Parts: sequence; structure tokens; C-alpha cells
Amino acid sequence: MIQADYDKYVRRYGATMSLEEFATNVWAAPDRAKKRRRPKAVDDWFRGLSDPKAQEIWREIQRQRAERETELQQELFKQKKRQGDAARTLQTKVTKKAQEDLRISTEKISKLKLDLDDLRAEPLPRDARFFPGNYAPVIVMEGGRKVIKPMRYQCRLPGWNEYIERKYPGTYNARRDSIPKTWDALFGHKHGIIIVNAFYENVERHLMEHRELAEGESTENVVLEFRPKPEQDMIIACLWNESPDGDGHLLSFAAITDDPAPEVAAAGHDRTIIQIKPENVDRWLTPEGRSIEELQAILDDRPEAYYEHQAAKVA
Repeated sequence: MIQADYDKYVRRYGATMSLEEFATNVWAAPDRAKKRRRPKAVDDWFRGLSDPKAQEIWREIQRQRAERETELQQELFKQKKRQGDAARTLQTKVTKKAQEDLRISTEKISKLKLDLDDLRAEPLPRDARFFPGNYAPVIVMEGGRKVIKPMRYQCRLPGWNEYIERKYPGTYNARRDSIPKTWDALFGHKHGIIIVNAFYENVERHLMEHRELAEGESTENVVLEFRPKPEQDMIIACLWNESPDGDGHLLSFAAITDDPAPEVAAAGHDRTIIQIKPENVDRWLTPEGRSIEELQAILDDRPEAYYEHQAAKVA
């Protein structure tokens, strides 16, 4: 869950927005636009920015939202009809097709209503969440200044293309112990940070409850939300890359993870993203010429935090 307050990026981290990169991201080619989803909270940044280019981007975001709302309303009408037809069929005859139509349409209607809610102007907590494959704001150092750029949360490693990356869908996280083998082309060269308030992990219920699976019991996935105590913005160390992508370029990143904090392990998960201290940000973002030992020491020097967890909320 990103820090959604743009003013904080400016005041606290001295970062400015790369309007050019955001414009490229917003005006993606039609066949790629749906692949370039950003947290709604990031799009809402442009609402209050006075820069003419930012206002131009905001108008395009509004146009896309209106287009998306029309698509969702049309699909909602289609699924409500499917649901109604299935319900009427089941009143006279129980068929497998009608049961499946009723189940699927009901699930889709629920999801479509959530998607429509996400388009409304009022901010919702979930507006700040992003998932693997989404775009999120990453701070990098460029020309001696901190710049915010939208990057895909799944890193395309140097030398990879779209075909290769499909074979390795887990590169949204960079395991610290795999840096020397997998991430050496980026570590020490292309460092970034993301600012988040919480992170989410999928865990198996029986592991969370510290028990073995019962006989005949299937595993059940639970999504947990972790927040640091004391409350704080978490500065997460990232690696990023710029890759050719059709006629343009792809900016993508991965969050560095390490062995889990004890309380995260106790909740049933085996990794934790790495926080770095504010006083180490400038050194982390300017890795060229620094030793591997110095950079690893930055990853070891973490703020004090206890990660409390609860089941993730939908709203």
C-alpha cells in the first residue's frame, strides 16, 4: 500500500515527478493500456497539480475512467441478465449449467460493483494498493535529483524479453540471497525506493494457525496485511531496470526481500521486504562506486519496527 500523499514525497523525500514518464504511462497504446494499471491514489495526484502538463494528464485519466465505467456497466448488465436467467431456470429444473452460470455471474457481479466503486471520486483505503504487474511510483536518482517514475511491479531483467519473463513471474521480489546470481547486473547500479504504509502476504491458514493439515483438509489461502509499529512510512529498497518494449521502453522494478522478521514468520510467511533508514536513502540511490559491503550494510541497518498483522480488508 503506497504512501498516497504526493506532498509527502516532495517535503519529506525531496522528490519531484517525472511528468514525461507518467504521460507515457497514461497514454499507453490501446493494446497495452490495460496492462498499465496504477493505484487510483496515484492517478488522483494529478487532480490537484497546477502544471499544464499534469492537468493534461488528469484530463486523459478522467476520459479513461469514463470509458472504463461504460465497459463495466455493460458487463454488469450482461452478468445480471445471466444471473436472472440462471435463477429462473433453477426454479423449474436443476441443471449443472444453470448452477455454474448462477455461481459465476454472482461472483462477477460482486467484483464489477467493487470496480465501479473504485472509479468514484471519494478516496477508499484500497485505492492505494498495488499488485504484481501494476505500476507504482518509484523514486530514483537522476541527474543528481530524486525523481518519481511509474514502474511496473515485476522486474524485467537485463537481456530478457516478454517471452522470457513469462517463464519467471516471480521477479516482483528480489531475494537478497539470490542477488549475486540473479540480480548482480542491477545491484550496485540501478537502485530505487518505494514508500509504503503496509504490505500484504499470502499465507496458508494452517501455517498461520501453527498446526498440521487435518486429514482430508485442503490448504486455504489467507491474505494478511502487515503494518509497522510504531506507525511509519516504510522506505523499501528496490532494484529496477529499463528495457526495450516495442517502440518504447519498459521501466520495471522489484522490492528486495530477506528472511522474515520473527513476527512475520510466526504469521506463516517466509519473506519480508527490506526497510532502509531515511539517512541512508541518498547513499542507496547512488550506488555506483560504492562497495558491495557498503550497500549490504545499508540493507542491514533497518529501522526498528514490529509488523502487526490482520486479515486484509476489501474496502
